[in-house]
Amino acid sequence: MAKPLAMLLPCPCVLCGQHGREALCAPCRAQFFSQAEPRCPVCADPLPPGCTVLMCGACVTRRPSYDATVAATAYALPWDRLVLELKFGGQLAHARLFAQLLAEAVRALPAFTAPAVLCPVPLGPARLAGRGFNQALEIARPLGRMLGIAVAPRLAERVQETSAQSRLHGGRRRANVAHVFAVPDRALVEGRHIGIVDDVMSSGQTLGELAAVFKRHGAARVTNIVFARTPPRHS
Repeated sequence: MAKPLAMLLPCPCVLCGQHGREALCAPCRAQFFSQAEPRCPVCADPLPPGCTVLMCGACVTRRPSYDATVAATAYALPWDRLVLELKFGGQLAHARLFAQLLAEAVRALPAFTAPAVLCPVPLGPARLAGRGFNQALEIARPLGRMLGIAVAPRLAERVQETSAQSRLHGGRRRANVAHVFAVPDRALVEGRHIGIVDDVMSSGQTLGELAAVFKRHGAARVTNIVFARTPPRHS
């Protein structure tokens, strides 16, 4: 059987530029991606080394609308640069790499319960038109193929345009995403485990609001599956 063309052509590593067969070369993978840190299973905030608690104090005190979060890595160098190149530079090839690393992170969790369907965080029409693509959908498509989970881009929709969350803080973030999502068909959500896919999770306000909407429409469980998680000081 003939090998796919992508396997025959050299592929520059996205981090160091060295040519090989993978988008992330073995040395860069070992340096930047091999050290998994313990994270809260609910919000994916880092936990202290050797910590034996089941979840972080914030989630114990006030449980979010979502039930679990999987993050492939921290939103820090060099991954933050790649995220920006995808989102604002149109480097769509990065989305497949993010999906690959996310799939590996999911498979590494011994107790992971796979969602019935994946829903990328929807963009508003104006932002989608300006950007030309939804980076969450670009990640969700290959991720769904890798995990064998259906992707439903229209499971939820954004009914209001919002300011970029990265420009806001605290209560303004919560107000910015309040009442912006809707579920067109409750029957597609009710009783199901929904996986929400996004590129970055920062404060968790957007994901929390979308999860709350799914729960109000009868979702049995909601799991966030995000490529990068910002450190707590940036939330």
